[in-house]
Formats: sequence, structure tokens, C-alpha cells
Amino acid sequence: MNPILRIAPSILSADFARLGEEVRAIEAAGADLVHFDVMDNHYVPNLTIGPLVCEAIRPHVKIAIDVHLMVEPVDALIPLFAKAGANLITFHPEASRHVDRTLQLIRDHGCKAGLALNPATPLSWMDHVMDRLDIVLLMSVNPGFGGQKFIPATLAKLREARRRIDAHTAAGGQPIWLEVDGGVKTDNIGEIVAAGADTCVAGSAVFGAPDAGGGYRDVMAELRRAARAA
Repeated sequence: MNPILRIAPSILSADFARLGEEVRAIEAAGADLVHFDVMDNHYVPNLTIGPLVCEAIRPHVKIAIDVHLMVEPVDALIPLFAKAGANLITFHPEASRHVDRTLQLIRDHGCKAGLALNPATPLSWMDHVMDRLDIVLLMSVNPGFGGQKFIPATLAKLREARRRIDAHTAAGGQPIWLEVDGGVKTDNIGEIVAAGADTCVAGSAVFGAPDAGGGYRDVMAELRRAARAA
């Protein structure tokens, strides 16, 4: 198991009427990141939130905001999210006209940069841009809606992504986080982390807890315990 585990609750599953309170609660409960799902009803069949919401929650938390762009095209939104307080920005390579340039654009705006790969998107997208990657996000569901079930084939893909990242760092390359998003629960996080993930997005698993106090803290502690027990 990777000794580092970051938990990034996805606010897609939060109560949007109490969003400031919700992000403060997950930070108090021990979240490492706030995962921010941006969907455009074009690249994916849903419409969610934009830079103004990111800017609104930024003063409420000190932890990093992890922006996942499920939009096409992507480049015009990157400076807006960077200005709104994003710390990490991932995008889908199919949604970019020039993947290398988009990664550099993210870094030029002071954010960590990464690729998000759908279940059917091959890992080969990583191969020629490894030197520009800070994070690789593997989708373990097809993006668009929260609450979906984890796709088991993601585990083999995770192991191969971990192998490629480890080979890159062993050859002197920069560290690259390996993040998983979709259907992460207490009953599968152990095998997900054992397969190589060091960062896990959990939406309904966290925000479905019974309350915004002990419930969030308890479920995040349970996720960490299950990961360690793998």
C-alpha cells in the first residue's frame, strides 16, 4: 500500500444550500483536498458549477481545491479557475486541442496540472507528457453524475499507471499523484489503495454521512482505517 493517502471529498454530493458550511465541515473532519467537479453539459451530460463558486468557497478553507474540468474546450477556463483559487487542475485529454500546451498553461498560472482519464481512455496519453504532470486522475465511473458504482476494471489500470509513475520517478522524474474518482467507499478503498492510488475522491461516501459534524469525521476515519487494513 502507498504510505500516503489523501482524501478529497467531492462537493458534487454536498448540500449546495449550505456549501460554505459543508466545505468547512470536511476540512475540520480531516479532508486533505476539496474536489470540485466542473461539468458543462457538452463534454459530459450534466451541468454543475463554475469559477464563481470556486471563488466563493476559497475563503472558507485552507486546504487545496482540486478542480476537475469535465469541459470542452478547456483552455479558456483555466485562468479563471486559477484566479478563483484553484490549486490543482485536471482535464480530459480528449477535450484539449493540444494536451502539452494545456498542461503548461495550468502550470503557468501557478497550479498543479494533471490529466483525467475516463474508464475507456488509454494510459498512453500519459507517456509523452510525464514531465509536465503533477497528477493523474483515473475515473472509476463514467463521468457525469455522482453516486455511481466503481468499475472493477479500474484496478488493473491503476496498477499499470502506478508502474509507469514509479518508473518515471525512479529515472529521476518529478513526483506524480495518482488519484481515483468514482464509487470509492469504505468497502473498496483498501483494494484501490493497494493497487496504487495515493489520492481518493469520495463524494456520496462522505456527504452521505448522517451529519456535518461527527458523521464526516467518522466516515473519513473509517476510509483511512479501511485503506490501512488492505
